[in-house]
This record gives sequence, structure tokens and C-alpha cells, in this order.
Amino acid sequence: MNTTARTAKPRRPTAGRALALVVAGLSLTACETAGNLASGIVGSSTQAGTPGFVSGFLGGVAGEEPVAVATARSVLSAGGNATDAAVAAGFVMAVTLPSRVGLGGGGACLVYNRTRNETEAVVFLPGARTSTPVNADRPAAVPLFARGMFALYTRLPNARPFEELIGPAEQAARFGIPMSRALHADLMAVQAPLFADPEVRSVFSRGGQLIPVGDNFQNPPLGGTIAALRIAGVGDLHQGGLARRLEEASGQVGAGTITVAELRAALPQLVRPIVITGRSGDRIAFLPPPADGGLAAAAAFQALQAGQTPDAAQARAMAVASAIRARGGDPMALLAANDLTSGGLGDLPAGAGLMVYDRNGNAVTCAFTMNNLFGTGRIMPGMGFLGASAPNLGRVQPPLLSAAIGWSPNLRAFRMAVVGSGQQGAPMAVAGPLAAQMLRDASAETAIQQSPEPGRTQLGMCPRYLPGYQALCTTLTDPRGSGVALGATDR
Repeated sequence: MNTTARTAKPRRPTAGRALALVVAGLSLTACETAGNLASGIVGSSTQAGTPGFVSGFLGGVAGEEPVAVATARSVLSAGGNATDAAVAAGFVMAVTLPSRVGLGGGGACLVYNRTRNETEAVVFLPGARTSTPVNADRPAAVPLFARGMFALYTRLPNARPFEELIGPAEQAARFGIPMSRALHADLMAVQAPLFADPEVRSVFSRGGQLIPVGDNFQNPPLGGTIAALRIAGVGDLHQGGLARRLEEASGQVGAGTITVAELRAALPQLVRPIVITGRSGDRIAFLPPPADGGLAAAAAFQALQAGQTPDAAQARAMAVASAIRARGGDPMALLAANDLTSGGLGDLPAGAGLMVYDRNGNAVTCAFTMNNLFGTGRIMPGMGFLGASAPNLGRVQPPLLSAAIGWSPNLRAFRMAVVGSGQQGAPMAVAGPLAAQMLRDASAETAIQQSPEPGRTQLGMCPRYLPGYQALCTTLTDPRGSGVALGATDR
């Protein structure tokens, strides 16, 4: 049997350079463990923790930044599972795509655990402030990214050490990484106001000129912060030395002093997802509120399931999202309500998506955000990361973070994982491809075309389920975006 999963290939030359850099310079290192030796995947003298430890089919990765995707693939090749790979990729994205992902921000993830045959949601949105801080002209949210990534890490049995997984991000920040097309485009969009911050300018420009695509940029202070997280643990950013440094730094840049008390109280949530029954007993789990883009995606999926048009499904998604934000309530009751009017949410912030599934059929989808492109636009002095914009202050709204995972509870097997981005288009970027494949058996190429503008989709699917017919698994990134997809097969 041919075990090579079909993939969408990178379309841009800089992606190839970035992937080569990761494979050459950001390899994971660690000692072989008894757990890995017992797993039956050792095929050579390569040590666990080193790419090439696992041979054959590995799974698949798709995301909106090429270096992060390559890092995740290396983790799978080194013996890691889906959460290991997602954690490593997420931290790399905090270095390579800080416009949308960062230590100062947050996000939400779904995890399908095949052994337990269930999907969970880990929600770690950038924390709201109780009021506008007195010393803030650009209030920053309370960061939750690092704690969220650690919570995600705990949702599957640990295959690789957490400190090993964040090593590639530390190396990228310290020693440099190529400027991607995605980050360059975001910088171009807001360059003038962004470069008013001297620390931002020092990272992303040379002599005041934006670093070109493909040229390296470095952020040593961010590398130092990630190193501190690696050595002291993520709790240090919430109640240790890093927390005290952030309290001082945030007060210097108009972000409003983020106190140690606020940092200590900021915790990720483990939440039951919204689950809808599909065809033939399949289940689809969507991100739950407060990541309300998942609720909007579930509403759109139900509309498509009932035979409504994509435009009607989009209107239904916006109506449900507007209702949950305006009045709260039971998400399932809102999905069943017939008296909702189409709502307008106004301008919504950007986000970024990441999707991983491993050889055993575990899967992760994550949607990340800074609540604004580059968050507050100011780097925390000496720490290297941007603050996310505080939600619900001024005109800043939370994003519609949208992701879903489909599986068969009867077969105890993974079928499909999708994450969407693109402001108002994110829910349909999830619902459209899901409905096309899980209700109509469309190909991955056809499914991903069901994401209307401005949505962007990252997708992995195994139409005959996984474990099982791995040769039929497909991994795709939206061809309109700047991401990359890698079907992970080593020989």
C-alpha cells in the first residue's frame, strides 16, 4: 500500500528556504525513552526526540506560517504526538508570525484523544481588564498564550518533554528566522504606526526599512523570555520573576500595568465543546464560548446540513454570534432558536490557524489571536513580545475563533480537522469544508473551495478514518493564503 498522504505543496520560494532552515537548524534533541521503545516505532538507531526516529506515515500538519508547520512535522518525526507538535508550532508562530500569535495573546484549541474517544476544548483567550487602566493609551490584555499551550500539552499522554518542544522557538528568536510573506504582508499593512515603537522597529527593520521577504530577522529578548519559560516553567510568567518583569514593563509602554495579581488569576479553561451529530453517526465538535466563533461555525454547519445556501449559512452564523455576545445564554438553545435576526459585528480582529493530526489518529486544531493586528503595537521592553489588545475596551472586539474536529465514536477513529481565520469569514471557513466532506464526501480540494472570502482554511481529513486507510488522508492549506501543508511521511 502506498502510505504517502496527499498534500498541498508550498507555492512560494521563501517557504522552501524556511523549511530547510528548520530541518537543518531547529531539530529537536533528547534522550530515548522507554515509552518510545515500547511503542514499536523504532526503525533505526536515531534517538527519540530527533527527526527520523519515526518512519512511515506520521500524520499531517497545516498552518498559516511555513516554519511553524515544518517544526510540527519534525516533532511528529521525532516521536511526538499531535499536542506535542501543536505546542512546538504554536511557540514558533509566536516568533515568526507575531502579528497574530504571541506570548502576549491567546487562543483556543480542540483536541481529539482517540484512546478516550472524545474531544475537549482548551480556551485561553487574551484576558480582559476589569476597566481601562489609568496609565494606558493602548490597554493590553492579560496574556494567556503560554499557560494555554501548557494546558494543551497535558491533554494527551506526554510523548516529548515540554521544554524540548519550545526549544525551536527559542532558537528562532535568538539566531534568526526568514521573514515570511505572511508576516511581511501584515507589517506592510500597518508599518507607519507600528514602527513608531522603537523596539518593534529594531526587530523588523534595518535602518528604518522593512526587512524583505526571505531575509532573516532576530528577536533576542524574546529568545531570552522563551528560555526563561523553558527553564522555570510557564508559571513564571504568572507568579514568578517574569511576572514581576512584565508588571514593570507593561507600565512603561502605555499598556496599563498588568499586575502580578492579574497574571496569577489568569487561567485557561477546559470546556466541553459544542457537538453536533453528522452523517452515519459521526460527531463534529466545535469550539465553545467564550470562543464564540465555534458556535457561529456550528450554526453555519447546521444551516448547510438543512440544505440552506452558503449566504444563508453565513447570515445564520452572524446572527447566532451576535446573540451570544449581546445576551449570553445557552449555546445549544441559541442554535435551536428561530427568532434571531442577522447581526453585524463590525470590524473583527485577525487570527491565525493551525491543524495537526498524528499517526495514531489524535488531532488538534488551534485558532490564535492578538485581538488586533500586532496587538497594541508595542513590545514589552526587555521581553521581546507584543501585548495583545485588551478586549471590549474602545473598539476592540474578541475575534471569531473557529475550529472543529470530526470523528466516529463507533469506530473510535479520526475523520477531519478544520480551523478557519479571516475575521467574519472564519466560521464559514470551517463550516463550508466540513459540510462538503462529512455530509457529501467531497474531496479535500473541493471541500477547501467552500470557504468564501475573506475566510482561510487549514484542513486535514481521512475520509475512511484514521487509524485505517492512511493513504487516503489529505492535508491542505488554503491556496489563497500564505501557509503551507505537509502530509507527514518518512521512509
